[in-house]
Amino acid sequence: MLRARQILVRTIPLALSVAAMGCGQRGPLYLPTEPAAAQRATLPETLNPAATRAPAPATPSTAPSSRP
Repeated sequence: MLRARQILVRTIPLALSVAAMGCGQRGPLYLPTEPAAAQRATLPETLNPAATRAPAPATPSTAPSSRP
C-alpha cells in the first residue's frame, strides 16, 4: 500500500503543475480572418474527413468570363 501512496504523492503535484502552465496561448483567443485561413480545415472537418464544406461563392475577379 505504501507504493500507491508514493505514486499519488508524486502524480498529484505533477498534474497540478502541468494544469497551471496551460497550453501556452497568450492573450485572448481569436478566429483568424486572413484569406489563407479560409482554406484551412475546421475542427469538425478534421474529426470527420468525410464532412464536406460548401463551396465558396465565386467572386467577380475569379468567376469565369461569359464573354467570347
